[in-house]
Amino acid sequence: MSENKACCSNRNTDSIREVVCIDTNRVYDSCADKDCLADLRVYFPPSAQRIIDNTINVKLRRAEVINCIIDVEKIPFNQGCYSCDITFFFKVTVEAYTSACLAPTTLCGLSTFSKKCVLYGSDGNVKVYSSEYTADANDDQLISTNTNPRAKVQVAEPIPLDARICRPCDCCCNFGNTNLTLPRCIKKCFNEDFDDNEIFSSQHEKAVAVTIGLFTIVQLERDVQLLIPAYDFCVPTKECSCDTEDPCDAFRRIKFPVNEFFPPKQENHGSCSCECKN
Repeated sequence: MSENKACCSNRNTDSIREVVCIDTNRVYDSCADKDCLADLRVYFPPSAQRIIDNTINVKLRRAEVINCIIDVEKIPFNQGCYSCDITFFFKVTVEAYTSACLAPTTLCGLSTFSKKCVLYGSDGNVKVYSSEYTADANDDQLISTNTNPRAKVQVAEPIPLDARICRPCDCCCNFGNTNLTLPRCIKKCFNEDFDDNEIFSSQHEKAVAVTIGLFTIVQLERDVQLLIPAYDFCVPTKECSCDTEDPCDAFRRIKFPVNEFFPPKQENHGSCSCECKN
């Protein structure tokens, strides 16, 4: 096999060849949050909701973020500050028990959560145009971008904490009878079509409220030009190899998983209890 060599090894300042200008994204402000989302209502397709109406208990198995919609608006009278309105869409998997002697039914539903944060994004008074080619745009230039900074949201895998049966009016984020329409990209994540008028109705007999732990990082960034030292072009030195390796040889190099058979004792890292604060 060919050796793996790093083409960009540690360099000293004497090997700097030139100073170059690059166009990149600079983070102007960021924040990190640890949110305990309590009693979020889960909206189910019609067939699943009929099962929920006859359910006596539920267990929360999984929660995953399927999309995140972000809106950035400038705050008046606060120079350089912007509000970031963020809406998370969760695909929630629960096990519904309709009888104590029957196996549970696995159901998937939708839950949402919205939050707002204020970050500094500096000011910009230019319009940015690009000559990039797009195959479906008749070779027209891309439209200009506005002067607002871009928001980026990083989300860790949500932690499923709790689920319970309740009345629809007892849940947080209960939309009630509204004319909300789900984005098409959200509906595509479910096997059954959602009826917007039916799933947001408060006429159901029972509802499912879940509690989810969420870790997020929100950033505001802009395109900037920076001067950086350049050492050399980054030319790969690793040869492409298509050799297939014997699976037993690869297995023999894996260390024996001692901790799987003999779990290590807990060190003094504090209590394992989870405290959720509003």
